[in-house]
Amino acid sequence: MKTKQTIMVVDDDSAHRLMLKKLLGGWGYDVAEADDGAAAIEEVRRQLFDLILMDIRMLNISGIEALEQIKMINPAIPVIIMTAYASVETAVSALKKGAYDYLTKPLDFDELKITIERATEHNRLKKENEYLKSRLGERFDRQNLIGRSQSMVKLLETVAQVAPAEATVLIFGESGTGKEMIANAIHFNSARREAPFVKINCAALTETLLESELFGHEKGAFTGAERRREGKFVQAHGGSLFLDEVSEMSKAMQVKLLRVLQEREVTRVGGAEVIKVDVRVIAASNKNLKEEIQKGNFREDLFYRLNVVSLHVPPLRERKEDIPMLAQHFLKHFSERNNKNIQGYTPRAMQKIMAYSWPGNIRELMNAVERAVVLAHADFLDAAEIALIMEDSASSVGAAESDRPPQNLSLEDVEKKSILGALDACGGNKSEAARRLGITRKTLRAKLQKYQAEG
Repeated sequence: MKTKQTIMVVDDDSAHRLMLKKLLGGWGYDVAEADDGAAAIEEVRRQLFDLILMDIRMLNISGIEALEQIKMINPAIPVIIMTAYASVETAVSALKKGAYDYLTKPLDFDELKITIERATEHNRLKKENEYLKSRLGERFDRQNLIGRSQSMVKLLETVAQVAPAEATVLIFGESGTGKEMIANAIHFNSARREAPFVKINCAALTETLLESELFGHEKGAFTGAERRREGKFVQAHGGSLFLDEVSEMSKAMQVKLLRVLQEREVTRVGGAEVIKVDVRVIAASNKNLKEEIQKGNFREDLFYRLNVVSLHVPPLRERKEDIPMLAQHFLKHFSERNNKNIQGYTPRAMQKIMAYSWPGNIRELMNAVERAVVLAHADFLDAAEIALIMEDSASSVGAAESDRPPQNLSLEDVEKKSILGALDACGGNKSEAARRLGITRKTLRAKLQKYQAEG
């Protein structure tokens, strides 16, 4: 992981560059060099810098011209301009075009050090503030991971071992089991916890859009690309990238992802610059990837690259002893959100909850509790208020086999039954069914088209 801040010194005076490189290196910075504004612009396209210290008078492209182009590429980089030809006009011009500050030659080293520290600290706080704002709505809640069941205890012990490492992790589990929460736990308990945690659902985008989202694109790379955009890999630099539903990637995208994992570098769509990235990848799938390899749907070499460490999140039906605790947690959460004071469940309500197989797993349980809370009129939720997406004979209270799903159903069959049941429960409203299932409307539409084609 990156530990030092990197400063690029841009000056056509080689002796002055060498002096600054030694000085800044002595202060604990990594130093890159460029002898011209054009070279500086190319370096900014290739890699990330924490600060740029740039002379204003250079032969090919001046510091002011380079400043303008650098700010177009990455407006977040603080640029300190230095010149031997001090003037109010030059200073104002540089500041108006986005320079962080303006220093005159010969440099006062104490002033230089203070200015650099102030600029890098300001930029760090700005990034941290933006990052914290982006995470306000998705705080990591350990209650969703704590479980009394042996399978969950074992999983959490493994997560505690895996999180501090740098290895790529592949998380398996049915839809709604909490794979994203496991990914959260890995990132926020790792050395990368202060860096970005970027997520993307591979099933929610077309191949073209997914490539652009992951790797970024240049202006004009395709219709609608009105400006350059950095991809998720660059956004996650120094942190972690969560690839949900990785099995839904096309074979062509799998090849491109494999190359990034091997080379640790990306190229924007429509571009030629190679950008080095430092990212820990965490992937998830609700399909058996070994079976997908045999079917020819998933590359074996990519599987082994992702599957350095594998984790299996058990379905809710296999850890029924955790259901009362989860149900109570969701009850408390949604009661507070909806300004209600619901105390708990009646014995009949809890019996109904425990008798159900929960094919939609934790996500379905959460949605059922939320709906019950919203519609509740008393201090305790009763059985009639617990509406289940898949009301069938196996879910009737007291049925001997109600705690197990039908033994002849595959994972795809269970998923299909859950999706069609949700659609039926919502009166055919696809948007509401997708919300309850925790998937995008586009994914739901694709699943329904598949079922229609299968007859």
